[in-house]
Amino acid sequence: MRQPFLAADHPRYKWVALSNTTLGTLMATISGSIVLISLPAIFKGIGLDPLQPGNVSYLLWMLMGYLLLTAVLVVSFGRLGDMYGRVRIYNLGFVVFTVAAIGCSVDPFTGGHGALWLIVWRLVQAVGGSMLFANSSAILTDAFPANRRGFAMGVNQVAAIAGSFVGLVLGGVLAVVHWRAVFLVSVPIGLIGTVWAYKSLHETGERNPGRIDWTGNLTFLVGLTAMLAAITYGIQPYGGRTTGWTNPWVLAGLVGGAVVLVLFVLVELRVRAPMLDLRLFRIRPFSAGNLASLLAAIGRGGLQFMLIIWLQGIWLPLHGFRYEDTPLWAGIYLLPITVGFLVAGPVSGILSDKFGARGFASVGLLVVAATFVAYLMLPVNFTYWQFALVSLVSGIGSGMFGAPNRTAIMNSVPATERGSASGVASTVQNAGSSLSIGVFFSLMIVGLAGSLPSALRTGLLAHGVPASAAEQIAQLPPVGSLFAAFLGYNPIQSLLGPTGVLDRLPAADRAALTGQQFFPNLISGPFHDGLVVVFLVAAVMSFIGALASLMRGKRFVHDELVLPDGVVEQADGTSEDRAQAAAAATVRRVP
Repeated sequence: MRQPFLAADHPRYKWVALSNTTLGTLMATISGSIVLISLPAIFKGIGLDPLQPGNVSYLLWMLMGYLLLTAVLVVSFGRLGDMYGRVRIYNLGFVVFTVAAIGCSVDPFTGGHGALWLIVWRLVQAVGGSMLFANSSAILTDAFPANRRGFAMGVNQVAAIAGSFVGLVLGGVLAVVHWRAVFLVSVPIGLIGTVWAYKSLHETGERNPGRIDWTGNLTFLVGLTAMLAAITYGIQPYGGRTTGWTNPWVLAGLVGGAVVLVLFVLVELRVRAPMLDLRLFRIRPFSAGNLASLLAAIGRGGLQFMLIIWLQGIWLPLHGFRYEDTPLWAGIYLLPITVGFLVAGPVSGILSDKFGARGFASVGLLVVAATFVAYLMLPVNFTYWQFALVSLVSGIGSGMFGAPNRTAIMNSVPATERGSASGVASTVQNAGSSLSIGVFFSLMIVGLAGSLPSALRTGLLAHGVPASAAEQIAQLPPVGSLFAAFLGYNPIQSLLGPTGVLDRLPAADRAALTGQQFFPNLISGPFHDGLVVVFLVAAVMSFIGALASLMRGKRFVHDELVLPDGVVEQADGTSEDRAQAAAAATVRRVP
């Protein structure tokens, strides 16, 4: 049997648990975003043009596959942690994640086969990441007393949220070195984390034994996968339309996925040992906290994608940066958001231990909503200090929300349900990130569709492109131009090169069309039109999330609840009895 180097009751054990779970969470979240900003280098490395017909799917699955599978699996792995040991599942997550990182880095293929290799290993990596996500919060909740969990969750949530922005910086740096380094960087961290977790962590949580709910797991997997996959294809062109929301397969995925998820709810309400005890949602801090987390995650994901497009596709090229260098500098210029997280997360976590989560989390989302409006007040070709200031405040607002909200969610559930609760919270966060891609890309495409065609037509005609060719390009779905801006390069060469039009133009016009200034200037106006739609919706979502956060009530710690008359918690503390007690309990205010 393994012998951790510190006893579970040692005063320093909780800090060992905090440092280890923070490392795992940071590694898993960095992996979710490091590819986001490195895609130009990755596709160039495997010799694939992502804007060629049929290749957009590779790009989308490279982005969304990891988030989608993580969102689907974390609840199941949280439940398995409750049954078989949270540390055991968590340790296995480090191993699977590290093996998958090695698999990604040794991709032997090029073109479409190379992209498929990376997508498959990214999905395997998502399995490991799900194990880490699902059990890290539960391990911390087991290790820390209730009056210190806010700080612990603050540090952990800073790692979880800031990791998505740290990944942007790290991806920008490593993409310049070599595209394989984007995946290799996780290997030494994973090896260290695997050994450290095995040698340091104890199974201190209460087990909730039972049989695996195969029906619940299957219906949840099928339902959520169908819906998120449909969203992935919904943002691609279909039948001459700019998006694919009218595609019968997309509609079937959305409707069929929703029906299967309703079936999942019916199954979970009837089986004896459910994958997810849905009665946890009767606990107001749990349900309100998860609703706020979903809306915050959608808004945060939309912000991340829009700022990358803004910087890589428009602002940096207009300021003289080569397209090859834009991933690195986009990550650097987004540092103020990360700094905001790092400052506000732990501080708000510590203060929420004393004053409760409602005020910090609610005000944090209101601050985020205000920054979405502030971004709209900036010109597309902004002055950087103004952009940095708004980004810093946005990071502070998200930091104020993340740590107190997760602490409140985990404090509200019985000890035997912490793995499931952690899985639900992670599912909500990752599903929100996946949904944000579909929601905000669709909104941006709608915004571009109104003004981009005329801007393209006018710009091309001004540089001597024949009217027929200019009209043909202007009528192309705007998703191609959007992805070009997202990947940070000028698509005019790809659009006009095969037609031979470029070769017949004067050298000055040819140089202008394929240079750094033409495409960013051309798309800046239509982009701002789309940005208005996107950020207004995000602001409304953040505001509604703040209202949901206010609904959580006063400070709630399940360990300290007072049972009302007539409610008896059985000696075995089964999850059913605990959830019922928590839902019916009168809770005293903890000083």
